[in-house]
Amino acid sequence: MKKLFLLAFAFVTLQHVEAKLVTKPVVYEHNGTKLEGYLAYDDEKTAPGKSAGVLVVPEWWGVNAYIKSRADQLAQLGYVAFVADMYGQGMATEDPKQAEEWAGRFYGKPLMAERARAGLDQLLEVDRVDKSKVAAIGFCFGGSAVQALAYTGAPLAGIASFHGGAVPAPPSAAGKVKAKLLLMNGAIDKMVTLSDRVELEKSLEAAGVDYQSIDYAHALHAFTNPNADRIAKEKGMEGIGYNETAARRSWQQMQIFFDEIFGRKK
Repeated sequence: MKKLFLLAFAFVTLQHVEAKLVTKPVVYEHNGTKLEGYLAYDDEKTAPGKSAGVLVVPEWWGVNAYIKSRADQLAQLGYVAFVADMYGQGMATEDPKQAEEWAGRFYGKPLMAERARAGLDQLLEVDRVDKSKVAAIGFCFGGSAVQALAYTGAPLAGIASFHGGAVPAPPSAAGKVKAKLLLMNGAIDKMVTLSDRVELEKSLEAAGVDYQSIDYAHALHAFTNPNADRIAKEKGMEGIGYNETAARRSWQQMQIFFDEIFGRKK
């Protein structure tokens, strides 16, 4: 009897632990395109109307297991995280040519910020989110997208761009940007060069945007993605690579940034 009780207790305890992290797909639409995002939060660390929300915009590969794992990490930190779908339901790839084609429809066009905003609107509809405490993060292509979103004056306390393509602030951003910007770059990233980053910073100065830019030593493009080395080898994609130190430091820097823009957690 004692053994049965312990087994039952263990089962109930396991269920309780597993119930903390809530994840689910969210189907929505933007301009006639059916999209499928991903919502993640911890039901014990969040509460209706009281939790900070974080929009997550993927690399140019689309909504995949890696970007969902980033949302899960944010949920474990106590945030409500929502992964925006930029392409369309089921559109994810590891083929660089396919990804380049899909992403090419967005660069330099209003659609980039508009599609990211559609994801933000989904996050803002989640009842657990405190709408005064919302940020956005993005990786590579997604880093470009959250920069573009911030320039529209979207209701964001801040954005964090991990090895994102440099998107200079347009003159129209002056006096409009609500978000503080955290730009985290690979020091030897040949896809986002030092001159690209300097031009971006000049535009942010001109627009009066609050920003900080950090370069991580020895880090290539895609330095946060543990799959980068494999993809580089299998797909012949030069210039990308995982850097564990830069990945760890940048994620920690994001958390410090969140403490600043949301108020330090007690």
